[in-house]
Amino acid sequence: YLFFFQESMHAYAANVYTSVVEELVKGKQRKFIAVEQEFFRLWWDAVATDRYKQQVHQLLQEGQLEFVIGGQVMHDEAVTLIDDQILQLTEGHGFLYETFGIRPQFSWHVDPFGASATTPTLFALAGFNAHLISRIDYDLKADMQKNKKLQFVWQGSPSLSEGQEIFTHVMDQYSYCTPSQIPFSNRSGFYWNGIAAFPDPPKDGVYPNMSLPVTDANIHLYAQTMVANIKERAAWFRTSDVLWPWGCDKQFFNASVQYSNMDLLLDYINKHSDEFGVTVQYATVGDYFQAVYSRNLTWEIRDSQDFLPYSTEPFQAWTGFYTSRSTLKGIARKASSLLYAGESFFTQYVRKHPASSICKCGALKQLQSLRWAVSEVQHHDGITGTESPKVKDMYMNNLMYGMFNVKKLMASIIFDMNNAKKNGEVYSSVYVKDSGIPGAMDVDHYVVVYNPLAWNITTFVTVSVSHLAMSVYDELGHPVPAQVQISAESHSTYDLYILVAISGLSYRKYNVKPLNGKQSAFIGRSVKYKQKDITRADQQSRQLLPVVNNCYQVLFDQNTNLMHSITERETNQTVQLTQEFLEYHVNGDVMKGPISDNYLFAPNASAVPVSKAVGLEVVSGNLMTEIRQYFYSNVTSQDYIYAVYTRMYTVPEGYDGKLLCHRIEQEYSVGPLELNREAVLRTSTNLNTRQLLYTDSNGYQIQKRPFKAYVNNTVARNYYPMVQTAYIEDDTTRLMLLAERAHGVSSQGNGQVEVMLHRRLWNNLQWDLNYSLTLNDSSVVRPVIWLILGTKAVTNILYRTSGLALEHRPVVMFGALSGDKPKPPRQLQQNSAHGSPVTVPPNLHLQTLSIPGWRYSSNHAEQVHSIRMGKQKQGDADFSRVLLRIRHLYEVGEDPVLSQPVMVNLKSLLKGLGSVMVVEERSLTGTWDVNTLKRWKWKTAQYPSKGLSNSTETSENCIVTVHPKEIRTFFVYFQGQ
Repeated sequence: YLFFFQESMHAYAANVYTSVVEELVKGKQRKFIAVEQEFFRLWWDAVATDRYKQQVHQLLQEGQLEFVIGGQVMHDEAVTLIDDQILQLTEGHGFLYETFGIRPQFSWHVDPFGASATTPTLFALAGFNAHLISRIDYDLKADMQKNKKLQFVWQGSPSLSEGQEIFTHVMDQYSYCTPSQIPFSNRSGFYWNGIAAFPDPPKDGVYPNMSLPVTDANIHLYAQTMVANIKERAAWFRTSDVLWPWGCDKQFFNASVQYSNMDLLLDYINKHSDEFGVTVQYATVGDYFQAVYSRNLTWEIRDSQDFLPYSTEPFQAWTGFYTSRSTLKGIARKASSLLYAGESFFTQYVRKHPASSICKCGALKQLQSLRWAVSEVQHHDGITGTESPKVKDMYMNNLMYGMFNVKKLMASIIFDMNNAKKNGEVYSSVYVKDSGIPGAMDVDHYVVVYNPLAWNITTFVTVSVSHLAMSVYDELGHPVPAQVQISAESHSTYDLYILVAISGLSYRKYNVKPLNGKQSAFIGRSVKYKQKDITRADQQSRQLLPVVNNCYQVLFDQNTNLMHSITERETNQTVQLTQEFLEYHVNGDVMKGPISDNYLFAPNASAVPVSKAVGLEVVSGNLMTEIRQYFYSNVTSQDYIYAVYTRMYTVPEGYDGKLLCHRIEQEYSVGPLELNREAVLRTSTNLNTRQLLYTDSNGYQIQKRPFKAYVNNTVARNYYPMVQTAYIEDDTTRLMLLAERAHGVSSQGNGQVEVMLHRRLWNNLQWDLNYSLTLNDSSVVRPVIWLILGTKAVTNILYRTSGLALEHRPVVMFGALSGDKPKPPRQLQQNSAHGSPVTVPPNLHLQTLSIPGWRYSSNHAEQVHSIRMGKQKQGDADFSRVLLRIRHLYEVGEDPVLSQPVMVNLKSLLKGLGSVMVVEERSLTGTWDVNTLKRWKWKTAQYPSKGLSNSTETSENCIVTVHPKEIRTFFVYFQGQ
């Protein structure tokens, strides 16, 4: 949370690996586990000498050094998207397998703030044998500890159930750090290397707070203290094996003093084991789980219930970080979405243009920079917003740099494929508001739009323009429906909305011209309504203003300028629905009570409405109506801190408008806030929801969130993370919210759902001040949420595809062609450069299509042999291996049609990329052949026979059956490669 990777490397991380390797070599009994690959790879590439590298290979072979998890980082579990969790895990695993031929099989998720039920499923799919977590509710942990229930077999996915279950160990109350209190001294114990010093390690090797060394005089007392703690913990577990973690954050940077004291203590206890009743040994996580597994006990099964939210004390609910640093959360997701588009775009290009003019290795480096940036920000002190401002800036800079690289790559690919004259300049921009078409309208401007999803999409893209009179044409010169209107942001520019229809993984070019008398874009006309004082609204004479499209009628109350109700037109179901902004006021003085900070949310009282007056402007045109609401603190104020822009679309005949019509898009503008305010948007309905909320778990599955009353801190403990989806419902009707970044979400009343959009805090807790963790965030945030209202059956079908359509909005790039006008093609070849589009059925999602570039052999024996012989392939990346993942979007029994298994012929799915020669089915991160992956099968009452479990059925001649909730991973090789 505190320092740059580079600073941490300099101050201690490099020393951890250097000194640990030295010490492990000195004593065969010594062990060590390493987790995050980002740090290890920095050491391996920049610090490690050949001798150290040789020793690491040796230590791994002997089992003295063990990599656990093996992702780039230890990712957060609450606010991350499953795609990004898989990316960062794959990134680390690919390096470990390519470099050492090893595949991590255990997890060590000790630090994320709460545990998601998606994680056990991912780790099972990656081939892990056991999972380990630590941070769960303090009261729940105490109860599980007392009843020896800290270990269980977790079936994180209801649909995959025992097929992808995993044995899970929850750490006891001491968590992952050695207890440092020793009763025989007022100095600390067990931390002989002290604490890391920033920015430079001390010259004399004397670090602050070095623990009392082990001597002949105190060794018996030391041993008694350690044994007493071991026995206390032994009482909480079912087997006589105790995991005693040695170390903590930023430890082992001076490993020789650690190991020499540890050796003395362990030897002494083992020499006197009759007296102590304990034997001790160095062990890795794998050694511990192997010991527990071989006891052959029968374990309880836990269902798909997760461990969120997380509280450490009655007034410490870690639910603030679900929203902290909302801008970083938004950019992280934008970057992830751009990476997804860039990967499939580049893969298709390499497959179709083998003799291209673009340097493939350079292109892969550009993609790699964004893979690394998106991977590292998944850290549990990254996307969570729980880092200091300078570390947040580091994450942001790395993301922006990677995005810039991938935009540049995509623009150069389009250039190359269109053989454009090099004098036509391409300036690329991704997402709507980044940039627009410049003022000079004497050249033809074109907008290139890429659809990264493997479905046909119909949607609007927004381009900022400088004129009201515009016309838009497709590749054949036919007019394209568009609407232009004054921008809400600035009164000197206009927003041009272009209706695009694009098939899967394809792009189209649209020509934008200043009006020349012919077909023009529709013009949105603005009507401003009088600002209304909502505290004095006249309830008697209610005047309602309707806004209508083919799916909904939304009524606004003209007495207050607030939303009044939404009618779903197909069923004629009307839901009373109002929205207002409120703020929780929080305390910043530790002397006065609990505080809110980057991690914690501790409201003083109920949320307070922020505005007394609301302004309304309605901009309507043939394709879209935008309702702009401005919220003022009182009737006389000129400036607003809050605004909502609500958009409803009307799709012309001949276009598939189902998704567009069924969503009510909202964009919010929030900030800058006053200090110690937490801003929420509360949507109140007349649905009888019994205060039951549903939220997604990492965009993978849905969790049921009943409201729970607590003695203390009930508001904060009923906040949950919403990564993509949240909804409330009664017996017939459901209101869904879809988000493009993570937020905290809660239902604080019947029929209500509130989303925390922004936080600005300051407190005087010394720890927070030392580390700049007070969250004085004065930014303005602009999150987007799509609302869908309808019957459960209809929303169930709509929200999966809509959620992905929001996550993976089309990539928009701009270019100008001056000089010779290109001749229009004779017939419309959609995405002429890209052969036949890639399309999957509506209940599947093409989760990954990329060229990873790894050089490892997919035959394990071969890979291990070439590493042993020192023959790892150096040199260029491998461009022949394509990584493909397909995910089934539905749970078993969720929908009569869409929940069925789907047969997919990979040859015909990918025929647009070439002729498929070989398909290998792999584990989630690609490092195992699924046919050789045998995971430990832990005994449960349901499945009494222990043994090794084989994974899914494998594919015969490129035909795969994908079952509900499966994520299937393949390596694909094409002819001619």
